[in-house]
Amino acid sequence: MAQLSKDSFAADDRLMTVDEAVAAIFARMPCIEDVEPVSLIEAEGRVLAQDLIAPRDLPGFDNSAVDGFAVCFDDLAPAVETVLDLGGRAAAGHALAITDCRTAAGFAGKAVRIFTGAAMPEGMDTVFMQEDCRRISDGRVSLPPGLSRGANRRLRGEDISVGETALRAGRRLRPEDLGLAAALGFDRLGVRRRLKVAIFSTGDEIVSPGEPLKPSAVYDANRFLLQGLLRRQGVSVTDLGVLADDTAEIRAAIRAAAREHDLVLTSGGVSMGEEDHVKAAICDEGALVFWRLAIKPGRPVAMGVIEGVPFVGLPGNPVAVFIAFAFIARPLIAALSGAEFEPERRFPVKSGFAYKKKAGRREYVRVVVLTDSTGALVAEKYGVEGAAVLTSLTRTHGLVELPEDVVKVAPGDVINFIDYDLIR
Repeated sequence: MAQLSKDSFAADDRLMTVDEAVAAIFARMPCIEDVEPVSLIEAEGRVLAQDLIAPRDLPGFDNSAVDGFAVCFDDLAPAVETVLDLGGRAAAGHALAITDCRTAAGFAGKAVRIFTGAAMPEGMDTVFMQEDCRRISDGRVSLPPGLSRGANRRLRGEDISVGETALRAGRRLRPEDLGLAAALGFDRLGVRRRLKVAIFSTGDEIVSPGEPLKPSAVYDANRFLLQGLLRRQGVSVTDLGVLADDTAEIRAAIRAAAREHDLVLTSGGVSMGEEDHVKAAICDEGALVFWRLAIKPGRPVAMGVIEGVPFVGLPGNPVAVFIAFAFIARPLIAALSGAEFEPERRFPVKSGFAYKKKAGRREYVRVVVLTDSTGALVAEKYGVEGAAVLTSLTRTHGLVELPEDVVKVAPGDVINFIDYDLIR
């Protein structure tokens, strides 16, 4: 388990930008070192621990990309139809079947019936698609003019060559990566062990779903939102439930969780009020850098170190939890996991709304993306903006990111859109 010193993230009291926070995470956060071998079936979503080097060429031989007829390009007439005898038949996975014993020493002046994936006969370099050719009653084949040399041929090693890096360490493995590893002959891969993350919510007003709802209480949405987000990152989650607004109880719970986990995440209790006990607990037990991020929603985000383990205190409102997780906790998890971080991709769209904001703060606006009469994508702001409005996440498509130097947006302005699926 990676251990951090208490001053690993020492910072001043000014508002920290999102970019500064992420840069600090990747500059100072050690990743877990434990590696384990897993089967390809179990490797999806895991983080590759070492570069995967191709032990062979892929494909391992020149082969046909289509069903048709293989020929030597130099045997073709340059501008008219070419008629050739058939000298063999090549099917995928089978040795070449020679139909004319005179061709055993070579296929000059012949064509070979060939099927997709079959090895190219020696000396042949071009394949005609069968639908472009005409079989003649005497057994010969007529080939049309105009095909280029090497057409419909897959070259040995054109996908990847022996000794080339197929997949780099730190890649979070996707199904297509597993397909490549399998094609190269691997049945197991060395991956980082799963990150262990503990989560809990705080607040006397918070009740777990399924329990009686007392007056002035609310059901806890944040733990379930966080569990879903964390599992999509491929981590192992321990749900520690809801803690009361009691500094000693919170302090003990965080300390115990830090001893068994790589990261502790909480929601609520990290602002500046008298009832924000998480901040006080971390100050008592470890080192807290209260990151007052220049971000909206999500400004009250705390990061600290306790028992040598990183701690992140997320805001109490669920929309702020979602955004703080996407832009702070997600990069932190990548750094701890040894994963190559993939920044969220932004797409230009037209604004369908007017908006004003403060300079020096990055804001994320929940939007629906529609197509206007010209076919252009237009972002329309959701009608209710509060950080506690969960339907503003469930009824929208993503976020518009307004950078620190932007102070207003007018309809028709080009703005950056981030799809939710790219940050979950």
